[in-house]
Formats: sequence, C-alpha cells, structure tokens
Amino acid sequence: MKHIIILGDGMADWPVEQLGNRTLLQHAHTPNMDRLARNGRCGCLTTVPEGFHPGSEVANMSVLGYDLNRVYEGRGVLEAASMGVDLQPGDMAMRCNLVCIDGDLLKNHSAGHITTAEAAELIEYLQAHLGNDRVHFYTGVQYRHLLVVRGGDKRVRCTPPHDVPLKPFRPLLVQAEVPEAQDTADLLNTLILQSQQLLAAHPLNRRRTAEGKDPANSIWPWSPGYRPQMEPLSERFPQVKRGAVISAVDLIRGIGRYAGLRNIEVEGATGLYDTNYEGKAAAALDALRTDDFVYLHVEASDEAGHEGDVSLKIKTIENLDSRIVGPISEAVQHWDEPVAIAVLPDHPTPCKLRTHTAEPVPFLIYRPGIEPDEVQTYDEAACRAGSYGHLKGNEFINAFMND
Repeated sequence: MKHIIILGDGMADWPVEQLGNRTLLQHAHTPNMDRLARNGRCGCLTTVPEGFHPGSEVANMSVLGYDLNRVYEGRGVLEAASMGVDLQPGDMAMRCNLVCIDGDLLKNHSAGHITTAEAAELIEYLQAHLGNDRVHFYTGVQYRHLLVVRGGDKRVRCTPPHDVPLKPFRPLLVQAEVPEAQDTADLLNTLILQSQQLLAAHPLNRRRTAEGKDPANSIWPWSPGYRPQMEPLSERFPQVKRGAVISAVDLIRGIGRYAGLRNIEVEGATGLYDTNYEGKAAAALDALRTDDFVYLHVEASDEAGHEGDVSLKIKTIENLDSRIVGPISEAVQHWDEPVAIAVLPDHPTPCKLRTHTAEPVPFLIYRPGIEPDEVQTYDEAACRAGSYGHLKGNEFINAFMND
C-alpha cells in the first residue's frame, strides 16, 4: 500500500462570531475532505509537545513522528538542508526573515510578501556588506532566508516575527540565555540594526515604498540550532523504500531531506493563496506512481491566518479541497495498488490571533477497506468524536503507516 499525507498548514482555527461561531473548516465547502472523513476514520493529534513553541518545524516533524526532545534543533538547520548548505561542526543556522519595520513597530513578518527575486537582491547586498568569515547570508524563498554564524551559541532567546505583528521591535531583540551566549546575542542584534541602516536606503526598497508596498527594511534572525540527527523514515517504516516531499517552503523541504525524502519542485508553487494547486496535485500523483510515500504540504492557509483574513483563509481551505484533495483521491481510487490518504493541518493559525497555537488538530485517515467511524464531516469538532481519539507523539504516523 502507498501512503500520502496532505497537510494544509495552519488550516485549523477558532470559532468565528461572524460565521455563527463556527470554525472556518466548519463553514468552508469541503465535500472531498468530508467524503474521506465519512468513509474513513478521524481523530485529533497534539503536534506541539509540552515545552515547545508551536512552530511549523515542530509541528511537521511531530506529524512525521519524530521525538522532538531528541532531534529538535530549530528551523534554520532544516532550511539549510533544503538549500544545500552543508553545516559544519560549530555552525549555528537561523531562519532569517526579511521583515517590515514601521517606526518602532515590527509591521509584518514577510515584508509585504516580497518576491524571491527582490529578496535575492537584498540578501546578496547584505552578504556583501555584513558577511565575513563568521557571518554568511543565504537566499531562500520570498521572505524566508538563512543566516549561518560560525561558532554561534544557540542559547539565545529569539522571537518569531509572525508572533508579534505591530509590536515594538526593540524589546524583542535577541537575549542571551546564559552568559556564554552574550557574544552571539550582541552580534545578532548588531546585524539587525546594521541591516536596517543598509536596507532603508536601498533602491529596491525606495521603489517598493513609492509603489505603496511595504519595504523589506530589516532582517529578523530566529530559531537557532546545529545540524540535527534525524533517522530516515525508511528506517522506521521499511515499506518506505522511496519517498518524496512537495512544498514551496524550504523548512518543509529540509525536514524531508533529513527524513530521506526527495524534494519535488513544482513550477508556480508560491506558498501563498495563488500557489499552483493543480501542479502540486499532478506532482503528487506522479510521485505516487513510483514512490511509496508522499508528503504534500500547502502553506496558503497559514499565511492567510497570519494576515487575519477570514475570507481568504476560507478560500484557501476550499482550494485545498477542490484542487488537491479531490483530484488526488478520485485518481487513486482506480489504481491497482491501494493508496492510504491522511489529511490534517500541522497546527492552528487562528485569524483572530494571527499566529500559531498548540491546540490539537483534526485529522482523517482513509484507505480502501477501512472500517469507518461515525464522523460525517472534516472539522475540529467532528474529529474530536472520531474513533482514533486524541493521539500524541508518533501515534498518528504509526496508525497511518501500520494499521
């Protein structure tokens, strides 16, 4: 049997008053996910272990069943793996956002969703002016980039920028957690402030401002770590002789690389609501013809949640259902070899809060011949009554791969 996980990043949400106190999953038109839930089995999954921040790196590694207490090293190292940056002993890797600072406020975490081409120009500029033997900037995707500090001490407290929209940025600068890390904290804060001076005068940002767009006028490094030791999925699940990951996000590609999955790039995959849904679905089906396992990640709902845009997030959920879940589930039902399908988010990103939370997420598992439970629709409330109950740790991936 082949297996595919379809993950709608940040898809879960809170009840919304303007929707009659229903969640977005309850309100959205999702006939394909509802059909899989009705013919499959459902439950809820805690993806953020106690003591961990509800970041996408934590939640997606948890979905795949990794013991975070043993392997977690932050998201920077995962994005380094995706970008082909070979971390050496002593190298500290960090996610490095391009953000928009407005006065004293961190206006947004994405510099107004700057394009990759624009961001590459700015990251190269920063490397030329701030990079040296110890500090290196690497271009990623859109606002998501990489900072590697040779000899950096990861024992620093950094604030994820998507957690603090419209908050004063100075109280959120990097802090050392132990005296030995003070040098690293001082270096990172100096880089942040120097980047603001350099980027404010850059012609690209002047042009963005003239066009009414948010400038990318600061870096924001966070989530530090060293190279992790993650076992490939094939070592835990011998039936996974070959697997693939499909995502527009370096972080997810990096998890896939450490998990032993090949990365499939899809033209037009943006990480936003305008992503190439059809291309991702086609790539997943192509991969399933040769591979045993596919991890298909769609970022759009998470970004809509960070923007607090209820209507847009509903649209992203409906797009996932009609343009990915529907075509994939309909195609594989005619295949000779059966395909198991799981659908879930990694964490909630409530529009009201505009950041991630650690509440359990709803999931469905469907495979030909599975005995359905009583759940009729795919949403947060319905799945709580599912026969899988409330799972934690590696219980979800074990149930999906082995039942």
